[in-house]
Parts: sequence; structure tokens; C-alpha cells
Amino acid sequence: MSFRDVREFVSFLEDRGDLHRIKAPVSRDLEMAEIADRVVKSGGPALYFENVEGFDVPVVMNLFGSEQRVAWALGVDKLDDLAERTRDLLGILRQGPPAGLGDKLRALGKLAGVARAQPKTVSRGPCQEVVVTGDDVDLNSLPVIKCWPMDAGRFVTLPLVISRDPGTGRRNVGTYRMQVFDGKTTGMHWQTHKVGANHYRESERRGRERLEVAVAIGADPATMWAGSLPVPPEIDEIMVSGVLRGRPVEMVKCKTVDLEAPARSEFVLEGYVTPGELRSEGPFGDHTGYYSAADDYPVLHLTAITHRRSPIYATTVVGRPPSEDYFMGKASERLMLPALQLTLPEVVDVNFPAEGIFHNLLLVSIRKEYPGHARKVMFALWGLGLLMLTKTIIVVDHDVDVQDLSEVAWRVTANIDPSRDVVFADGPVDDLDHASPSPKFGSKMGIDATAKGPMDGRTREWPPLIEMTDEVKALVDSKWSEYGI
Repeated sequence: MSFRDVREFVSFLEDRGDLHRIKAPVSRDLEMAEIADRVVKSGGPALYFENVEGFDVPVVMNLFGSEQRVAWALGVDKLDDLAERTRDLLGILRQGPPAGLGDKLRALGKLAGVARAQPKTVSRGPCQEVVVTGDDVDLNSLPVIKCWPMDAGRFVTLPLVISRDPGTGRRNVGTYRMQVFDGKTTGMHWQTHKVGANHYRESERRGRERLEVAVAIGADPATMWAGSLPVPPEIDEIMVSGVLRGRPVEMVKCKTVDLEAPARSEFVLEGYVTPGELRSEGPFGDHTGYYSAADDYPVLHLTAITHRRSPIYATTVVGRPPSEDYFMGKASERLMLPALQLTLPEVVDVNFPAEGIFHNLLLVSIRKEYPGHARKVMFALWGLGLLMLTKTIIVVDHDVDVQDLSEVAWRVTANIDPSRDVVFADGPVDDLDHASPSPKFGSKMGIDATAKGPMDGRTREWPPLIEMTDEVKALVDSKWSEYGI
């Protein structure tokens, strides 16, 4: 399955009874956020608000608010299928020349599929059916929501922010919140460790007068999700979306900036940031479950707003987990697992639990083969891309199901000797980490919860697990109906 735009995805969800239309009048200030937060935490459907007070633009929320909807959005029936896709492709790239004719044809077909997934530039797109420029630009014409009572204002929460590296010209697409300051300016929340922030710093170093930016709102679901994917800077998120969709994302040249945006987006905001121009942004009720404090960030000046006729505004609310962004992150976890295993083949599985808000807790199971192996994995993970921000890493044995939090908690509390098995290190932490003594730098903890034996210098015998024999299990299975339970 593949969706050309968000409208097709909305229709798909509605056909499956997984979208609810709200016809009652609702306010964009707090009310919609409260509705969406209750629904996502109760496992409810996507929401389509038909009657937003003061606007004739409908709003869609909770599109990615379950594992099933995220899987559908990315063209699979279940999220584990994403890992298989990645593993299949990486296998072709690692194997070298295929041996037989059949293998060669299969490999060529898959690589050709990747080539066909490259973004395709088109001369026109639905996102430019209506073009507003100059003095007529007014962001207040969009039903941008206020999520939480202490938020500094209304925030665009599900944008695809597109910029280019001033040196290499390489594109980045990221999901960065944007506080609406007025009809023509917003904040640009480029956190320190994100690629967009690096583009901004590079523009400063080069003495550029401005860095152009395009912001797509309401692209097709795979592309909307791809903006949150923590891929290396060398990988184009739009290409990743094309691979998942099985066809290229059509991109159209913007009207006032030298960038391209997904042609079937509902809205595209065009503008620029001026290096050195900062403005206080926040507070904002963030995915940590706490308000992130106000801080200085670049300012986006809008030069154009283009949109489809009768557009739909897509947005989300973050807060105390689990929220919609947790399910988006779970898809990233499944997709990136094979790539992680390419670097660390001892890794069996990983889990970023909702409670760990992605960068606070990582659970990893490994096949332990030598003394210090768990510690090696901890430090290797802290050295990989944005995993450098992970505050706590728990390592367990290969036979532990890291998706089962109860089992992990049992193994951790049973298996660790705190003075021996807890490791502390210092390094970069997420901008939103309020617990660190100073911003952006703090301590990290690794916990080795693997079983210990002579290999680890242990002289005491490690106790066996309590398990019933397979014979007795089979016997009880065969007689279960006789027990009358």
C-alpha cells in the first residue's frame, strides 16, 4: 500500500473505521489538544475536526497514534516488516556480486527499486494551487493550535522543515516545532544536535545574509513521518520516504526560495532565517512530559504561503508519554535495527520505551561473548549519531525480550551488583534534558544486567532459571480442556 497524500490516508483510515470525524465546534486553544491526548492514550482512532472555531480549514490529528496506523502509513501491515525491508536491502549491499542468475535479477530489481525511489521534480503541484506572497502572507489564517496552558503561544507541531547545507548543498528534512510570533514570523526550534542547527551554524560561519527554509505541512504520511527519522546527514529523508512508498516523492520548486517541497502537501511555508537573529522561544509542553524552558532560537521570516484548494491542516500534540510521537519513534526503532546490527552484530533487539521518551532509556539485548562485552556495547551506542544523547542504557542477554518491560525489570533487579555493574560517563545530553546541572552536557548511566559467569571473573555459581520441562508443558497443553479452567 502507498498513499500519494494525506487525503488518501485519511480515506483509508476512515474505510477501516480508524478515523473519527468530530462535527461539534472546537477551539484550537487547548480543547483540541485535550481531546487528542485522551484519545491517543486510550488507543483511539485518528481525529478529523470539521468545525474549528474561526476557521474553514479542517484539522487532522492522531494520524500516527497507534502502531497499526504508523505501519499502514509506511506501507506495511506491521512494524516488524520495516526491519525485514531494511535487512533485505542491507543484505544485498553487503553480499557483493550475487552468484546465480536468479540472485542477480532479484538484487538488480531491488536496487533498481531504490533508484526509482529518488525524489522526482515536477513543474507544478497541488500545494501551489493557491499562492500568497508579500504583504498578504498571514500565518494566522491557519488553525495553528495551542497545546498546553503554559505554552508561550501557538505552535506548528508537525512540520517538515527543509533546508540545505550552505557548503554541500545537501538537503535536510526535519520535524522541528515552530512557535507563531505573528502573521509573518515564527521561531525555528533547531536543537543543538540536529542537522538543521548545523545548517544554521554553517551559514553563520560563511557570513551568509540568510538561510532559506521551506516548511511542508500535511505531506503524504510516509514523508511526514520521515522528517522525524534520525538518519545520518548524508541520507535524504525524501529518498527514504520514496523507498518506503515504492515510488518517488514528487517535489515542486518553491515560489520565493530556492528549495523544493513535496508537491502534494496541503500547505508550504516559504521563508528564511537570518544568522545571528535570535528570539526567545517557549516555554512549550514537550514530549518529555515537562515544559521545556524558554530559550533563544532563530527566527523564520515568511515570504510566501502556498496551499491546496480546500486544504487540511495536520498537527499533533506531545506531552506525557505515550503520545503520538512515541509510535512514530517505535517505527524508527524497527527500521533502524538492521543498520545498528550492521555495526554491532552482537545486538539482538532494542527497545526505546515510551517512558524513556526515546533519548532517556535504551534497552538492548546482546549475545555476550567476552569479558566487558556489555560495556563495549554501551560505549559503542553512545558513539553512534543521536544515540550519543541516550541517558541510560540497559544491556541484557540475548534470551531476554526487551519489548517486555516486566521481564527487563526482573532481570535488572535480579542480575546486577550495583558497585560492579553500573557504569557512569559524561557527555552531550539532549537540549530538553532538565535534570543535567548545565544545559546540553551531563552524565550517563549504563547497566550491565547480563548473567555473570567465570568469563566475568565470577567464582560463585550463577543460578539456573526456573522453567518447566517441554514434556510437561506439552502434556498440560494437550489436557487443558479436561481441567475445566
